[in-house]
Amino acid sequence: MTAKKGFIILLLATLATAAGVAQTAHNIWDPPFRQGIAAEVEDRIITFEEMRREMMPLIPRIRENSRSTAEFNRRMEELYFEILQNLIDRVIIVNEFRKREFNIPQSVIESHMDQILIEDFDNDRAKFHEYLQMIGKNVREYRRDLREQIIVGAMRGERRRSQSEISPERIERFYSENKLHFYEEEAIHMRVIMLRPLADESPDLMRQQIERVMRELAAGREFAEVAREYSQDNRRERGGDWGWIQRRDLREELVEAAFNLEIGEHSDPVRIGNQTFILYVEDIREEGIQPLSEVRERIEEILASQLERQSQEQWLERLRRDAYIKYY
Repeated sequence: MTAKKGFIILLLATLATAAGVAQTAHNIWDPPFRQGIAAEVEDRIITFEEMRREMMPLIPRIRENSRSTAEFNRRMEELYFEILQNLIDRVIIVNEFRKREFNIPQSVIESHMDQILIEDFDNDRAKFHEYLQMIGKNVREYRRDLREQIIVGAMRGERRRSQSEISPERIERFYSENKLHFYEEEAIHMRVIMLRPLADESPDLMRQQIERVMRELAAGREFAEVAREYSQDNRRERGGDWGWIQRRDLREELVEAAFNLEIGEHSDPVRIGNQTFILYVEDIREEGIQPLSEVRERIEEILASQLERQSQEQWLERLRRDAYIKYY
């Protein structure tokens, strides 16, 4: 049995026992392979201790989402190989960065460090050092990892910028083959004025307020303007704009009133409990397949994302093929 396989089996056996049992991270993770080697990549060694540190923060979520010990074990094994591959890829990407004689200014690293201190540790260096102690790293190691993360992001970003434009023919073919993905139910772009009595307000005062609103609308005042003045819901500042609404999004008492309106029409007051609603339809979208003109940008994003993933994987496969990688 290889050291790597033995390490995984031991971890999974230990974690299987610990699943659903309240134990500290230290009790869960204390394998005898603590100083062992998981892989060699070029001139870099990836240790089992590195793997342990990377996996530790993810264990609680995996345990929480696992319905059985077997599922927990399977997810942990998948996590092990995913993290190992990510660490290997990071090494070979950083080596490619060096081969191409690129450079990251030290000021960029320091700027990122400052940002992390402020956003994650309230600019408290004591908290930062406590965190380093918890993950078993010193400042130099943390700074090295941060530099490598920035390099990996920059190298992947370069691949994204080199993507060619998506041809119109490819967009049309994707649309033709995936039309059902662009089906939309009937919907209306709706604005609403919602009124309710204030504390101890008499029904007569409430009725007068509703009548005042209806008179102003009948006189031709913009619905959004009236909503900003009178509406009492949290969309008031947006002129009562509820956005695009489908039938299933509305309370049953409002569906008929809303979906019987034409564009530019408002409803009569609809009372539900102590609230009164006045509805306005700004636009209507019929049920059916969206035309290509409306979804072209979305298709471009989907295809660009697919091409990017393919390009990234091909690039990584080439780097992996050309690199010295040894698993233990």
